[in-house]
Amino acid sequence: MGRRRGATGLAGVIVIDKPAGMTSHDVVAAVRRATGEGRVGHAGTLDPMATGVLVVLVGPYTRLEKYLSGHDKGYSATITFGSETDTDDAEGQVVQTAPVPAGIFDAEHAEEILRTFIGASEQLPPAYSAIKLDGKTSHEVARAGGALALAPRSIVVHDAHLSGFDADARTWDVDFLVSKGTYIRALARDIGRSVKSAAHLSALRRTRSGSVFIEGAHSLTTVVEHGVTGTIAKLFYDAPGALGFPLLVADSQADAIATGRPLALPEFTGGAPLFSVLVDGTLRAIYRREGERLVPETVLGSAQ
Repeated sequence: MGRRRGATGLAGVIVIDKPAGMTSHDVVAAVRRATGEGRVGHAGTLDPMATGVLVVLVGPYTRLEKYLSGHDKGYSATITFGSETDTDDAEGQVVQTAPVPAGIFDAEHAEEILRTFIGASEQLPPAYSAIKLDGKTSHEVARAGGALALAPRSIVVHDAHLSGFDADARTWDVDFLVSKGTYIRALARDIGRSVKSAAHLSALRRTRSGSVFIEGAHSLTTVVEHGVTGTIAKLFYDAPGALGFPLLVADSQADAIATGRPLALPEFTGGAPLFSVLVDGTLRAIYRREGERLVPETVLGSAQ
C-alpha cells in the first residue's frame, strides 16, 4: 500500500522562534510547505504581535499536542500604562485612558504590585480571544460589534518580577511564569486597573514552554532553508525531553508497542502516571499507569 498523500515519514518536534506579525497558523502553514508533510500542528497559540517559542509538531507527533500544550509558559512582556484597548494589547483601539501614578515607577513599589498577582486566581479572558461559547468564537463576535459573556478562568501566576521600566515611556518590562490558559494581555489590563490607572500589553515574547527554552528555537528562515535541502530532521528537538515524562526503554518490545499491547510496570517508577516509551532511541508511544501495568495512551510512528 502506498503512502498517503501528504505523509513524508517525518515525525518530530521543531521549536520555532515565531516572528512578529504572523499567526501561529501562518507558521504551521510555512512548516507544512517546507516539509511537504500534511500533518503539522502546534502546542500553544501565540498572538500575531508576539514572538518567541512556538512548539511545532510534525507527522504523527501532532498527537503529542495534548501533552505539550498544558505546560507552564514563560514570557517577557512590556506593559504600557495610561490606556486600555479593546484587545488588551497594542493592536487594538484605545477604549479608555487614565492618569498614571508616578509611584509605580519606583522599582520596589512595582515589585510589591506584581507580588499581589502571584498565585492562583480567576482571570477574565480578553474579549478578543479564541474562546468559544455556544459555537461562537469570542474574537469573531467582538469584531462584529458584539460581546460574549465569557466566564473567568482559573489561572496560576507562578512568578512575576520587574526586569526594567521606563518612566518617560510609562512602561514596565516584566518576566512572567504562568499556567496554561493565562492571558498576559489580561494580566496587563488588570495590573493597570489595580493601580487605579489603565494599561495594555505592548510587547510579548514567549521565552519558555515547559522544559523548552528560547535558546533551543530556530528561526522560520532556517526551517525553510532546511526544507529546501531536505534536512528538516536535523532541526528536530528532543521530544522526550520536551514532554518531561520518565523514559522507558523498550527495544525488545517493539512489536508489543506497535500493536498497542500493555507492558509490565517497571520498578522505581516514582508514582509517575505517564511514560515516554523509546525503541532504538526513538519515541514510539506514551503509556500510562493502570494498576500494576502500563497501557498505551498514544502510539506514534517512527521518526527519521
